[in-house]
Amino acid sequence: MHQGKLVFSQVMAYLPLSTFRRCVSTHRGEHKVKDFSCLDQFLAMAFAQLTYRESLRDIEVNLRAQAKRLYHMGFRCQTISRNTLSNANATRPWQIYADFAQHLIGMARPLYAQEPLGIDLDATVYAFDASTIDLCLSVYPWAPFRSTKAAVKLHTLLDLRGAIPSFIRITDGKTHEVNVLDELILEAGAFYLLDRGYLDFARLFAIHQAQAFFVIRAKSNTKFKRRYSHAVDRVNTSVLCDQTGVLTLFYSSKDYPATLRRVVVRDEAGKRITFLTNNFALKPEMIAALYRQRWQVELFFKWIKQHLRIKAFLGTSESAVKTQIWIAVCTYVLIAIVKKRLHLPHSLHEILQILSLTMFETTPINQLLTPPDPDSDSGFDAQQLNLL
Repeated sequence: MHQGKLVFSQVMAYLPLSTFRRCVSTHRGEHKVKDFSCLDQFLAMAFAQLTYRESLRDIEVNLRAQAKRLYHMGFRCQTISRNTLSNANATRPWQIYADFAQHLIGMARPLYAQEPLGIDLDATVYAFDASTIDLCLSVYPWAPFRSTKAAVKLHTLLDLRGAIPSFIRITDGKTHEVNVLDELILEAGAFYLLDRGYLDFARLFAIHQAQAFFVIRAKSNTKFKRRYSHAVDRVNTSVLCDQTGVLTLFYSSKDYPATLRRVVVRDEAGKRITFLTNNFALKPEMIAALYRQRWQVELFFKWIKQHLRIKAFLGTSESAVKTQIWIAVCTYVLIAIVKKRLHLPHSLHEILQILSLTMFETTPINQLLTPPDPDSDSGFDAQQLNLL
């Protein structure tokens, strides 16, 4: 007899189903659908993400082995067929899950608003970057990248308080990363951490005019004319210089006519790293520490590519690929919501690793992730026979 809620059902209980149905209705996702609903599709794909399934056949075999538990997992279909799931991924609008992911992000960000940042800074800090997911050109001709390769790019603006993505855009491989900067809604007073691939002074000046701040690595050929040099502590810090100046090249100075700040630091390997920023209030060592936090966006891409199994796509069409990516993002954010709602001290990595092996158990999640009491076995040991 079934007793208690399955771990998978406990996780999915945090889904705002009314919002999900609204997204499905907006994009007519269940037009002429009889049995396999969009919610069944979402649950099947989320199950694949959480349990690291590698193929449609893998999903089918595992869910059919648990056919008696499908209803308790939230499915309303009688059985799971890989052909039905493949057709749903290929034909149903991926915008359903994109909109739903944005709603989950809106739920998660307030939960992490007071999350420690790692540095003493009372401001919102974003890291913006893109990751290229390589594909086969003969299988994915709709995603051109190079003459013999295909790819999609995942552009992400990550809120570093809790590592929650606030902006995500999926493009083909030919779209340059810097062009997506034009789509950002800039927040006054926030910090934007950018890699040197985004060194476009016209777009950086747009951030400056929006009364926001940026910290970006400079390229080796960036021409900068020093006007002022500020005193730095080269003995106790890794800062080599802190300067205020302007750009000297014609087009660069035309695109960014205001003054800039250049901070040069030395990393642990002795390499010189140059930063450009429009913030003149923070200490130079704080600028370096702030940019170091940008690596959280690399960790997010690691989750998307490895832990959430985006290396193996479950379809070849554009809709199937984008559906899988957006459901992976939904799963990532949903686990982040569960972590905060249940006050779990574990990292997302630990939670996902444990959940991947316990989807069909009925233990409450907070008890499942609670480490055993070292004194809990004392009563058990007293029952053992003395064989000496």
